[in-house]
Amino acid sequence: MLKSVVELFKRSSDDEQDQNFSVELATAALLSEVIRADNNTDEREKRAYREILQRQFSLDKPTLESLLDEGEQTAEEAVDLVQFTQVINERCDNDKKKVILTSLWEIAYADKSLAPMEEHTIRRIADLLYIPHSQFIKTKLSVTDS
Repeated sequence: MLKSVVELFKRSSDDEQDQNFSVELATAALLSEVIRADNNTDEREKRAYREILQRQFSLDKPTLESLLDEGEQTAEEAVDLVQFTQVINERCDNDKKKVILTSLWEIAYADKSLAPMEEHTIRRIADLLYIPHSQFIKTKLSVTDS
């Protein structure tokens, strides 16, 4: 009996470590994290979330709806951001990371204001994606200047 209990915990621990996210889901979860950062979800942010995922991944409507929901749920259940940024680091080049970072800024500015926690969250994500501070600032300015 004890052996079966130990096996159960070992299996669930292995499952958590082996959880494999797609780039699409990792991106959706990071975008959702920025939306949730200031504890004030605005309809403009939700609209931007939908538009960004559609633009980046060209999904059909049912797949997009599923990704939107799964991205929010995955972000809510996440303990940290590393599980998402690790997927992006493994599968994306610097240009794709820049596109993701720009999208994070677009979400943050969708409601026409930037909360300190939104900027902090984006900074943490940029650090985990190994994006230099100069690129962090350039992508921010590219969104605010347009």
